[in-house]
Amino acid sequence: MPPETPVNNTLPLLLHIATTITGLIDAISYLALGHVFTANMTGNVVLLAFAVAGAPGLSIPRSLTALGAFFIGAVIGGRLATRLAELVRPNWITTALSLESVLLLVATLAAITFRDASGSLFQSYSIIVLTALSMGIRNATVRKMGIPDFTTTVLTLTITGLAADSTLAGGTNPRWHRRLLAVVLMFLGAAIGTLLLRRSLVLPLATATLLSICCVIISMKKK
Repeated sequence: MPPETPVNNTLPLLLHIATTITGLIDAISYLALGHVFTANMTGNVVLLAFAVAGAPGLSIPRSLTALGAFFIGAVIGGRLATRLAELVRPNWITTALSLESVLLLVATLAAITFRDASGSLFQSYSIIVLTALSMGIRNATVRKMGIPDFTTTVLTLTITGLAADSTLAGGTNPRWHRRLLAVVLMFLGAAIGTLLLRRSLVLPLATATLLSICCVIISMKKK
C-alpha cells in the first residue's frame, strides 16, 4: 500500500486540473464516440443498462469496451502504486500521470482523421479504449492517494457532502470551497469540450492531453 499522501500547496491544483480533464473526456466520449462514457463509469453502467433494455442510440459493445478498458487501467494504476510507492524514484504518482498523458496523446493522434462515430469503427473503439485506460489509471491513482473530496470523476458524493455538511443541515461546511470548485471545474471541462467538438475531435483531446501534462509537471514539483 502506498503511504498516505500529504496535502500540500500543489496537490489540490493537480487534482482540480484532473477534474477538468474528466469533464473534457466525458464530453468527448458521450458526444463524439457513440453515447458512451470513458471517464464516468457510473454513467456508463447506466447507459449499458439502457442499451440492454433496447433504448435507441446506445451501444452495448461500446459501453462494455469502455468498462473493460477502464477496469484494466485501474488495475495498472493499482499495480503502479503497489510496486512504486516505496521507491524514492520514480515517483508513483508522476509515473501514473505520465502514462495517462501518453495514452491521451495517442488518442489525440488517432483522432486526426476522425469524422464521426459511425464512420471508422476501429478508430472509434481505439479512442474509447485509450481514453478509458487513461481514466482508469488516474482514478486508481487518486484513490490510492486517499484525499477527501478529491475523486476527480464522481460528483455525487461531493454534492451530497456540500448539502449534508452545510449549515442548513446543521453542519460546519468543511472543505466547502474544495467541493464547490470540483463541481464548477467538471462543468467547465464538459462545456469547453462540447464547444471544441464543434471544430474537431482533436481539439478537446489535445486540450485534455496538455492539461494532463501539466499534472505531470505539478506532480514532479510536489514536496
